Amino acid sequence: MVKESSPLKRREVVKKIIDNRGKAKVITGLGSATYDVFNAGDSDSNFYLWGAMGGAAMTGLGLALAKPDTPAIVITGDGEQLMGMGSIASIGVQKPKNLAVIILDNGYFGETGMQKSHTSQGVDLHSIAKASNFKHSFLINCQKDLDNFISFLPPSDGPIFANIKIDSKNPPRSLPILDGVELKNRFRRSLGFKPL
Repeated sequence: MVKESSPLKRREVVKKIIDNRGKAKVITGLGSATYDVFNAGDSDSNFYLWGAMGGAAMTGLGLALAKPDTPAIVITGDGEQLMGMGSIASIGVQKPKNLAVIILDNGYFGETGMQKSHTSQGVDLHSIAKASNFKHSFLINCQKDLDNFISFLPPSDGPIFANIKIDSKNPPRSLPILDGVELKNRFRRSLGFKPL
């Protein structure tokens, strides 16, 4: 009998990614991804998207194209990415080498009541990214898969997509500042731009 491994834990996965980000800027989708990145270590190089559901990957693409020498990592959930499906195709067409899109996929819409998301009903984001010409697309189900993916960070040979299957348990929320203007300004400063 083969013993099944326990599902990957969200906070541990995100901590490992953040610990291996190098000089990458991190864009988070709303909700859990924001809480987890903040919990792993707040930084002016983190841009938390509080209410722009579906916009994280496109924000990451914009950053990657505007600053091609700056690695960019998007960390978001399956529900948020499902809302912005067209961004996967747009990234595949633009082919930014400095961009990684990481999906924390628990199969649920965690911010709206834990309804099953499309990924728990057969939608395969990993295959969609492969079909959209991402240079690398990973389906991550275990620690060994995660360790292999981590070696591709910070992104320089992308675009890179990682669909990380995680458990559905929600750890306590860890909230960064809610002031959107300050989040924007500190992120701009981290890029060498003046605040607006």
